[in-house]
Amino acid sequence: MKYFWLFLCIIITNSLVAQTKIKGQIIDFDSKVPIAFATITYNNTKFNADWEGKFSVNVNDFKVPIKVNFKGYYEKITYPEPKVVNITIKLVNDLNEKKAEIYTENDVNNIIKKVIENRKSNDPEKGLSSFQYKNYEYLQVTANPDSISSKIDTIYKKRFLRKPLMKLDSTNYKFKKFSEKQHLYQTEKVNLIQHNQFQNKETVLATRMAGFEQPVYEYLGLKLISYSVYENPFEILEIPVQNPISNFGRKLYNYKLIDTVKIDGRSAYRIYFEPKKINTNRLRGLLYIDTQNYAIAKAYFRIYGVVNINATYTFDYRKDTDIWFPKNRKFKVSKGNNQDDIKILGGTIKFSSDLDLTESKNATDQAYISIESTPFDIEINKPISISKPRVKIEVPQSSLKQENEYWNAFKKDTLDKRKLRTYTSIDSLSLSERIEHKVFLGRKIINGYFPVSIFDIDLRSIIKYNNFEGFRLGVGAVTNSKLSEKYKVAFYGAYGFKDDEFKYGITPSYLAHSNSETWVSASYSDDISEIAQTNFITDSRRFKIYDPRPINISTFYNNRMSSVFVESKFLPKTSSYFGVSHNQIQPLFDYTFVNDGKSYTDYTISTVQLAFQWNPFSNYMQTPMGKIEYEKRHPKFSLQLTQTLPGVLENDFAFSKIDFKTFYELPYLSGQKSSILLQTGIAFGDVPITHLYSIVPNNLNRDAILQRVTFAGKNSFETMYFNEFFSNQYASLQLKHTFNKIRLGYKINPEFTVVTRMAFGSNKDDNQHLGISYNTMEDGFFESGIECNKIYKGIGLVAFYRYGPYQLANFDDNIAIKVSYYLDLGL
Repeated sequence: MKYFWLFLCIIITNSLVAQTKIKGQIIDFDSKVPIAFATITYNNTKFNADWEGKFSVNVNDFKVPIKVNFKGYYEKITYPEPKVVNITIKLVNDLNEKKAEIYTENDVNNIIKKVIENRKSNDPEKGLSSFQYKNYEYLQVTANPDSISSKIDTIYKKRFLRKPLMKLDSTNYKFKKFSEKQHLYQTEKVNLIQHNQFQNKETVLATRMAGFEQPVYEYLGLKLISYSVYENPFEILEIPVQNPISNFGRKLYNYKLIDTVKIDGRSAYRIYFEPKKINTNRLRGLLYIDTQNYAIAKAYFRIYGVVNINATYTFDYRKDTDIWFPKNRKFKVSKGNNQDDIKILGGTIKFSSDLDLTESKNATDQAYISIESTPFDIEINKPISISKPRVKIEVPQSSLKQENEYWNAFKKDTLDKRKLRTYTSIDSLSLSERIEHKVFLGRKIINGYFPVSIFDIDLRSIIKYNNFEGFRLGVGAVTNSKLSEKYKVAFYGAYGFKDDEFKYGITPSYLAHSNSETWVSASYSDDISEIAQTNFITDSRRFKIYDPRPINISTFYNNRMSSVFVESKFLPKTSSYFGVSHNQIQPLFDYTFVNDGKSYTDYTISTVQLAFQWNPFSNYMQTPMGKIEYEKRHPKFSLQLTQTLPGVLENDFAFSKIDFKTFYELPYLSGQKSSILLQTGIAFGDVPITHLYSIVPNNLNRDAILQRVTFAGKNSFETMYFNEFFSNQYASLQLKHTFNKIRLGYKINPEFTVVTRMAFGSNKDDNQHLGISYNTMEDGFFESGIECNKIYKGIGLVAFYRYGPYQLANFDDNIAIKVSYYLDLGL
């Protein structure tokens, strides 16, 4: 009998040893996107991959192939290999076989229709009269050290026209050791979410950010993914995508009913959805739909592309309201087919282009961002009071000073030692490298200032160049909060070497209301301005290391201006300006303006001006530093009204101006972006040429193409000559599309943009302007071109061609070639 049991044990042991468990993933050969629910056959047994294309199979005979089939693809036959436990199977698309329209299946189609019809009653923000809850959110940038190789590699660094340089690379080894000890970065916050039928509000109750005493407020409002699964458009990485349960979503996605499962004791349909066109950067996922009220009970979302994104939403069913209320939200961003760096607080995470299951050679490819948020202290359908309703997020000073004991309540059962080390080590790093000071300094510099004691030095006042002044050297500054939070004084002085003149200005200001950032100011300046240009006074002031257009401009006027004005953000999502000014104007070129039979070479204009910039789709937060636009969304609108004051302060002319601008930028998950800029203006009355419109020309009137090579402007007409067109009413439209960078090696990574610009204009009173000749644009001015930007260290080339009614007789005269430059401040 004992021999029988020994024989049986040997048979069982051999059977177990002979079996090898192989894990695999099925992906599209071209797009690298996983193929959901493909049919797998092994040893006469059929089963399906999961919705991420993953499967596992016990292999007991390596001579038996694994066959994979999916409608629209050729069959793939793979033979398993000993000691290979992870495989990737790539299916090739059969272009002759059209993929099944899963969406047309009646059962799943009817379910999705009912989900859409019941959105309003199932969405907590619409189905409930009010709710509020506290939410703990933890964000980390980290890596799994087990997935990182500790080998020290030999690498060959390419050198231009020289042999590659061999080096030992210990980056992976160091990164693995670092990741074993701590996370790369982390931040956490507790916020109060409030909602009623009129608005939403988030109040930060506590926050801490590794390395910072004062947080980077913009990151407190970072919305990497939509809070609600019902929101449309659904947002991922601040990019809008169509929600699969929206009316339009049914035209974009295929759906498949997998089975029925139990969640919280209730039956739920499990439905898989994917885009009709299998491609990268498209949303796909699993929806768990309550079979009774057709609400979302659980949801998984995935995107495979430039970055790989995984999002999981779980809900609790509340019987008293028949609502599935948010329980937990997880979000993860990992490597994709992108070679650019994603920057977070000055650090970088590098994503590369491999979806295979094999180990990556680049250790930083294993880094990922994850966010987890968990609601607690939930109150539903109770009266709530929302303070400061005009801001979306409020960050009170008290939220920045919570002690460690406060955070202990949010510890999980298993102590994360890496989390504790991250705070202590990054805090030490912050002190030694003054990271917080660098962020503060970066904020100042990007707005054009450099702080020195009680002054912020105006970087734009230091040096300039144009054809009239030549080199212009100067100094400017504004007092900062170290001197006073209620008062500030801005001033500047400059000297032009070519015109041999001093220019200066001073503006004292008083903070009348801190929450609305209402400043009352007076100003006096004696300076020059370019003729016929419209500056929207509410535009944000961004720093440029150089301003290319004025280099070629020679037509200016002197303006001695006295003004009193008020700037405020009192209106929701709006920056506003109201001012009265007195301008003594002297054209610095041969010009006479004839008005009512009288000739003017110098004149006085007194105006009242009202301006608004309205950002209706942006979101704002109130912080101890003031109001911040943390979600900059488009379109944005600017409106400016100017009216002269006849008979007031020696005003010479009566005219009115209305100026309008809107800008819309649409980013894509692929990294590309499109933009539209529409600008128009109209002037009524007796308007001198200094106050007409010339819509930003930027071309020199010279014969040879190379003689016209200068710097390109951001939104200027590159083939339009200076002073070629003037109008008292105009409209211009600019269309752009920017593609992803092309990596050619040796740090040459051009970014291509295609551009089309057009403008229409007219001038009814041509005979009033003497001494300067020009055309009008009734028939329309057109140019198109290609920008090859950031070829090397921000330097690029652009080329434009002029066509249409105002095309010039000589072919070469219609071509403009320019040098472009983009300064990346890394902020």
